[in-house]
Amino acid sequence: MPHRLYHGVFKRALDILLCLVALPPVLLVVGLLALMIRRDGGPAFYLQPRLGRGGTVFHMIKLRSMATDADAQLAGLLSRSAAARAEWEERQKLTDDPRITAVGRLIRKTSLDELPQLFNVLKGDMSLVGPRPMLPAQKDLYPGQEYFQMRPGITGFWQISVRNDSSFRERAHWDGAYFRRVSLVTDLWVMLRTVRVVMTGTGC
Repeated sequence: MPHRLYHGVFKRALDILLCLVALPPVLLVVGLLALMIRRDGGPAFYLQPRLGRGGTVFHMIKLRSMATDADAQLAGLLSRSAAARAEWEERQKLTDDPRITAVGRLIRKTSLDELPQLFNVLKGDMSLVGPRPMLPAQKDLYPGQEYFQMRPGITGFWQISVRNDSSFRERAHWDGAYFRRVSLVTDLWVMLRTVRVVMTGTGC
């Protein structure tokens, strides 16, 4: 019962409270980073459709870390390189992604590109802690069900553990583990671990 009460009521209240507290410094940092990103001539922000709770689609906002023609570059790379195509099919990302800009590498390594997602949290699309938001096209590749019973999170079990070394399908294991352990203590622990990931620059 405590698990269900926190998941159903207090988790959302904690999200809103912490977002409002963090908003002033976050707006300052995001504004400065947006100016840096704009120097290459493209937009500072990037909207991407993701799957939320119950399979609903929402638009996640991030600081742009890739070239403006990233989708076309990816299609060309996967058609030319069998190795890149195999890595993409297994992990849904590339270890050495040529689409990432110089500023993009910095903000990805420190996870600062995720900061605008606080607005998704305030809107109710996401939570501070939860599964990594999934692309609609990835739904058929995902073997679990717990993801769809939660709001996806800015951080979570997968994000603070094996994010650089796991296949896409393995994310379901971490989502299921988090679903079974959702609590105030668990969420605070994940947030503290997230600070460590950001400070040590182990993002991707």
